[in-house]
Amino acid sequence: MLYYLFEYLDKTLDVPGTGVFQYITFRSGLALLLSLLLSTIYGKRVINFLRRQQVGETVRELGLAGQNEKAGTPTMGGLIIIFATLIPVLLFARLHNIYIVLLIVTTLWMGTIGFVDDYIKIFKKDKEGLKGRFKVIGQVGLGIIVGTVLYFNPAVTVRTDTGYSGSFKNTNTTVVLQTPVEEKSTATTIPFVKNNEFDYAEVLAWTGEGYEKWAWLIFIPVVIFIITAVSNGANLTDGIDGLAAGTSAISVLALGIFTFVSGNIIFSNYLNIMYIPNSGEMTVFISAFVGALIGFLWYNSYPASVFMGDTGSLTIGGIIAVLAIAVRKEILIVLFCGIFLAESASVIIQVAYFKYTKKRFGDGRRIFLMAPLHHHYQKKGYHESKIVTRFWIVAIMLAILSIVTLKLR
Repeated sequence: MLYYLFEYLDKTLDVPGTGVFQYITFRSGLALLLSLLLSTIYGKRVINFLRRQQVGETVRELGLAGQNEKAGTPTMGGLIIIFATLIPVLLFARLHNIYIVLLIVTTLWMGTIGFVDDYIKIFKKDKEGLKGRFKVIGQVGLGIIVGTVLYFNPAVTVRTDTGYSGSFKNTNTTVVLQTPVEEKSTATTIPFVKNNEFDYAEVLAWTGEGYEKWAWLIFIPVVIFIITAVSNGANLTDGIDGLAAGTSAISVLALGIFTFVSGNIIFSNYLNIMYIPNSGEMTVFISAFVGALIGFLWYNSYPASVFMGDTGSLTIGGIIAVLAIAVRKEILIVLFCGIFLAESASVIIQVAYFKYTKKRFGDGRRIFLMAPLHHHYQKKGYHESKIVTRFWIVAIMLAILSIVTLKLR
């Protein structure tokens, strides 16, 4: 909202200094600072409110050290992350930007699903919370919305040729540069490959001429799968103090770099990557989101004063998934969301192996002492703060490796 005010002051009234709001970097810095202040200063008030409402965590008997002490700790702390993200975005972002609209919808949509789940657990005293099928329906619904908008909306375009329009002269020759063309595309980026673009439409090439118009049959299901997988991965990662918030902040920072360079024609041309017009505005959202996550860590670090609950974890996963898809880096999710992947894989492997051995030998056997993976290390006797710190280090390494793919091909 402030963006439009300062745009009016600059272009209509010509007030000196107000043009600075046109710069994404300036607005991103303000968004980061404000979200940090909101999540740290007002986060305490939210925690006190949750405590007065007796919104406390119900701890299952898992046989883990220090687990019983967490009983009664306020949950639904994801509300802090949501408010500390959305308020700066509403103030500093260009709200007519299609990517910002999608991210706001994602935040509210997934936040609502998570809130309902937490509400059922806490106030209805149902430890299972929202039934799994309803969560999946909600995730699929968001996937359909995001996939449809990204595919059909005319404002979502790419430029694979980022050359500048116009001409320039030197002493001997005149060089005319080709005018770049924005086009609708379902292309994405494949890491570590020189000609690193893959178009989902190519999957249908065998159907013959005109196959491109049916690309949505591939693209939208892929979007649904990614949103569902990443949001559930974030949900599984939220098991010990500071783990989900910290690893998510690292992943989002990496995505922020991709978003900024992909939305800047100069950097995208230099790095020889796909230029995505208008996507740079997502940097403002990412800055606010990172600030909210770091501010939340102020209270969520060991020993946690508040848990994010599904209100936070499902929202985090949904936002990361939509960011990755929008900036055409969804294949890189296996790297910068490697912690989410490992946590999800550990659960899938554990359940599958247990069922297989029960059917084969009559008694279910386990590969991990406990799943998800962080509980395996707790069972081995590692303190949860050590587990979290080491997972953060791994997340940083994976984020750096993801960023390196910009040039390493």
